[in-house]
Amino acid sequence: MKTKTTILVTGASGGIGRAAAIECANKGGRVAVHYNSNLHLAEETLGLLSGEGHGLYQADVTDPNQASALIDAVSEEMDGIDVLVNNAGVSQRHQVTDIDYDTWQATWKRVVDTNLTGPSNLCYCVVQKMIKHGGGRIVNVSSRGAFRGEPLMPWYGASKAGLNALGQSLAQALGPENVFIYTVAPGFVETEMAAAILASPEGEQIRNQSTIGRVAQPEELGKTIGFLAFDAPDFMTGCIIDLNGASYLRS
Repeated sequence: MKTKTTILVTGASGGIGRAAAIECANKGGRVAVHYNSNLHLAEETLGLLSGEGHGLYQADVTDPNQASALIDAVSEEMDGIDVLVNNAGVSQRHQVTDIDYDTWQATWKRVVDTNLTGPSNLCYCVVQKMIKHGGGRIVNVSSRGAFRGEPLMPWYGASKAGLNALGQSLAQALGPENVFIYTVAPGFVETEMAAAILASPEGEQIRNQSTIGRVAQPEELGKTIGFLAFDAPDFMTGCIIDLNGASYLRS
């Protein structure tokens, strides 16, 4: 009989994904640590997890076949998947008026494939497993940029808005199957991906967007994701939780 909750965290080699993996392990879960290219950092994450039975899995989630194979491998080797955390993501900043059409297309494809198409494929594949095992949970990591717009990253804002719509649509479709979908939408988080901009002259202005005068720490996202993975009521399905230090308020 299965006694532990199995959680697959994508993009778990650092930042929000690492914090989520640590929190889920601390809550007694068995974590599948996913990474794309940085094995060393993924192994570091694995070494930080409390408890036993965790695993390390490589896949390029933008490849539909690798996404499907990842779900199959984790499900087979870890006795199913109870929770999928769609965290893997990328961003890229350009002034739209300064780039050529080829750069526009390449940037759009890279960001949307990683932030939206990949998660959508993982959702589809994991849902087939979850339904057979009586249900499960999906936690999507979105962004405040889905609501406020991202003038230097329109592809990023669009991908996260799509992720929000995907999650809410699946919440409506899958409630009868006991599959529940939750989304967390952070502002800036002090991660490797944001390090350069936070260290630039723009960093102080970004920190001051919040009334707290700082950006979020990965651990704050980790705790929120852990709550959604383990403790959130089923009736919260379809929710989008803002975690941005009041830097952006929506009605």
